[in-house]
Amino acid sequence: EIRLVESGGGLVQPGGSLRLSCAASGFPFASTVMKWVRQPPGKGLEWVSTSFVGMAANITTYAVSVKGRFTTIRDDAKNMLYLQMNNLTPDDSAVYFCARLPDDWRGQGTQVTVSS
Repeated sequence: EIRLVESGGGLVQPGGSLRLSCAASGFPFASTVMKWVRQPPGKGLEWVSTSFVGMAANITTYAVSVKGRFTTIRDDAKNMLYLQMNNLTPDDSAVYFCARLPDDWRGQGTQVTVSS
């Protein structure tokens, strides 16, 4: 059974940090391109970051809105994907999902709220 389980969300003040985790199982994680997406309140899904494998291993791409503030880390030995989020702003408030490519299978998401 394919499973993606996100955790680590919560309420944080502007300028704060959070680290999201995504536990993967049921598929060959180390050879799977993974991404983070988010859904702000009342809006559609937004791409955040993609972590590549194979010939492009160690390459991670980021949306302009998060570049320099967010870092995606993958631990293939533990089948884990992380999203380190720094200098958070209210615009980062959203439900965050990890997803695998190419079929966009997603977990249930974790809520991040940035507010004072």
